[in-house]
Amino acid sequence: KMVTIRERNLKDGRISLMLDVYVQGERDCKSLKIYLLPDKGNATIKAQNKEKRRKAEIIRIKKENELIDISYGLPTLKNASLGFLTYFKTIKETKRGSLGNYNNWDSAYKILCLYYKDKDIKLINLTPQDLADIREYFLNTYKTKANKKLSQNASSSYFNKIRICLKQAFDDGITKSPIVNRIKAIKPGETKREFLIEEEIEIVRTTDCETPVIKSAFMFGVYTGRRFSDLLKLRWKDIKHSEDLGYFLDYQQEKTGAHEIHYIGTDAISFLDEDDDENARVFKGLKYSAWTNLKLREWMLKAGITKKITFHSARHTYATYLLTKGVEYAILSKMLGHKDLKTTQIYTKIIDSKRIEAAKVFDKKEIYKS
Repeated sequence: KMVTIRERNLKDGRISLMLDVYVQGERDCKSLKIYLLPDKGNATIKAQNKEKRRKAEIIRIKKENELIDISYGLPTLKNASLGFLTYFKTIKETKRGSLGNYNNWDSAYKILCLYYKDKDIKLINLTPQDLADIREYFLNTYKTKANKKLSQNASSSYFNKIRICLKQAFDDGITKSPIVNRIKAIKPGETKREFLIEEEIEIVRTTDCETPVIKSAFMFGVYTGRRFSDLLKLRWKDIKHSEDLGYFLDYQQEKTGAHEIHYIGTDAISFLDEDDDENARVFKGLKYSAWTNLKLREWMLKAGITKKITFHSARHTYATYLLTKGVEYAILSKMLGHKDLKTTQIYTKIIDSKRIEAAKVFDKKEIYKS
């Protein structure tokens, strides 16, 4: 076989299905982003795993057939006529599971349509120079409705979507070469991650919010470190309790798809209103919208907080608070659900406990004594 399915065991117990392609002496192994869960005798999970293996096999056969066509110089109809904008839109629609991520893809698509003036050029005709020109357009040419250039981070994020799309096109056998490897990504700018200090947490906690569900979700995020996307999907059945472990969340991360067991304190539970329906959403009425962000902002201002606080700031607050209390990075990384410790170490730039303690030396009055 030119193409085979291989399995890779992950640290969290899942099995990642990999597509192993061997052509003309070269091997390329890529993740299909399809993950099997330990079934442990569970008939439902076993059936889901079987269906996932079936999908992987369909992808394998499709990829192998495309490689055979290419090797004989027989371009498929898809290779010959598929448009770049059409293909990008197809990839975009697969991102609807995460609204924030989908909105980024949608914004990139709209700008791409403006660049091409809605002309759907053939995907197979794209060149590295075309990609370089698109990069320049995102970075320096495109103007927003306010007649301003995109921020460095927006340019980076949108152009990265183009790169992901074209890489997928190569993996799907639509394009013959990975042109993304020849054009540099746009480096994101330094991001200021806002968070609340301990005193501000208490102020916010005791300040009323016009929309109670926004306050309860935000404070739950502060005390648990969960992402907004996870709060949106959280259901009562995901919150569990035992005498030995106390309260904990047993759920699937929206961003990574990984199964997560996350221990939480009773203070976090105090922000919730109980519901008899275990399938009900914990934060009913909570939505990802500009209106939600506006009400969050108004609540912060009412509490005297002028920082640009977002729902993700709750997660930053959780992380920085634990670090100031001496929690090690390795432990914090697991509590945040990070796969890589380097991701957690971004908080080194936000707060350095040793510097704080050093500054507090001057608070000790005895140093002034003669």
